[in-house]
Amino acid sequence: MNIAVNTRVLLKNKLEGIGWFTYETMKRITQNHPEHKFFFIFDRPYDKEFIFSDHVKPIIIGPQARHPVLFYYWFEKSVSKILKHINADIFISPDGYLSLSTETKSIPVMHDINFMHNPKDFPFGIRNYYQYFFPRFAQKAERIVTVSDFSKNDISEQFAINPENIDVVYNGSKEIYKPSLENEKSITKNKYSQGKDYFLFVGALSPRKNVANLLSAFDIFKEKTKSNFKLVIVGEKMFKTKNIKTVFSNMKHEKDVVFVGRMNPEELSKIYGSAYALTFVPYFEGFGIPIIEAMNCETAVITSNVTSMPEVAGDAALLVDPFSTEVIANAMIQIQQEPELRTQLIKKGKIQCKKFSWDKTAEKFWESIEKVLYE
Repeated sequence: MNIAVNTRVLLKNKLEGIGWFTYETMKRITQNHPEHKFFFIFDRPYDKEFIFSDHVKPIIIGPQARHPVLFYYWFEKSVSKILKHINADIFISPDGYLSLSTETKSIPVMHDINFMHNPKDFPFGIRNYYQYFFPRFAQKAERIVTVSDFSKNDISEQFAINPENIDVVYNGSKEIYKPSLENEKSITKNKYSQGKDYFLFVGALSPRKNVANLLSAFDIFKEKTKSNFKLVIVGEKMFKTKNIKTVFSNMKHEKDVVFVGRMNPEELSKIYGSAYALTFVPYFEGFGIPIIEAMNCETAVITSNVTSMPEVAGDAALLVDPFSTEVIANAMIQIQQEPELRTQLIKKGKIQCKKFSWDKTAEKFWESIEKVLYE
């Protein structure tokens, strides 16, 4: 079979959640299924590390699709044309976008549909594109893959899709995320937090990640505890970060907040493993990969009690209302002042994170692909 894959999110040193999903699943799927030919479709020059086996053929087609107008042209013109040219039996799109102008059977991975619930989180053009096209992509798809039961139900309800045509394929965690040794923790804390204990946030800096409320909660935590804790923020600006800047500039303890930007997985594992707790409190997530990455590093987790996060965290995290800075702050105070609670969460996290692995993700994803290939 000729299997075409939208791989435009595979960008060297710029992989975010969807990028990691694409990387980890397609690496395993292509290596495990040499009986098929895979065509990786890029919109710009690619790195050779993304060509995972001899039966993967990379194809570059333009224009670079990073704007709604170019999204439309790339998928409706360029992708449609190349799928016909290579005689593709199926088109797999890990970022959810499809081509409405192709007759090729298609499977999108729709990680979440936050744009339907919080449209103001998105720039005008992108918001309109998502709200117009994604319901149509969902209707066109032979099957839809998503990453949590929450997202499955959400997609089914919002887009009127039969839930039997939506497969849940949980995200995984890279094997590199593992506990740090005590001497490694000291080195990491000296490097990033002046040797002090720290709370940690990991994620792109966009509105739904709720960094502004986390900063306000940290200020409350500092005022109430008078502790020397730091807050380390890992992630790059995505869009609409004005509120983060405003809150940060008004903080009493902004000197205790450390923005470190994007981190490679090797360094991020050390940062996870040396943190006192992960404070990951978005108000909307389709999954929430940092939750299980932290648990794999034996780090306690505070996360939100909404959307997919309770599903992913199970009973192994403190769940908080992401819209209440007081509630977030109280959870930070509780975990700081109750070491036995922190130890208990770490133990539960070691069990919970075993439910998720990229091997399982790839296996489940392939099962969905086979349903379409051989239906």
